[in-house]
Amino acid sequence: MTNIDELKSTGLKATLPRLKILEIFQKGTQRHMTAEDVFRVLLEDRSDVGLATVYRVLTQFEQASILSRSHFESGKAVYELNEGQHHDHLVCLDCGRVEEFYDAEIEKRQHAVAKTKGFTIADHALSLYAHCTKDQCPNRPINTRR
Repeated sequence: MTNIDELKSTGLKATLPRLKILEIFQKGTQRHMTAEDVFRVLLEDRSDVGLATVYRVLTQFEQASILSRSHFESGKAVYELNEGQHHDHLVCLDCGRVEEFYDAEIEKRQHAVAKTKGFTIADHALSLYAHCTKDQCPNRPINTRR
């Protein structure tokens, strides 16, 4: 399916800003991006798309379930492609890097806890915040190296 078809299947017109932003998420190396990250990539590509348009398109993509939004420690909304597979996040407090993971035991335990409390989980998001233990972490800013 092409990007144009993908947008049309969600009821969105295939405008140039939408196509460019979708391509950034599909082909970029950074999986979790803020609106400012997307805008920076557009500026580097010399695209004539304003920051307000980026915010608007990200919101439309979230509503159309093309993107998923998370809020990590920074307080800023972070977006990623919604690929239909559940996963949780491990967020580095030193550099902000986000690692995705899935653990069947954690998933089972969450459902068991909910059941004992009289709940059935409809949806959830688990984000673990931690400090990197790698001595030579390439993502850590120089002034916080251990």
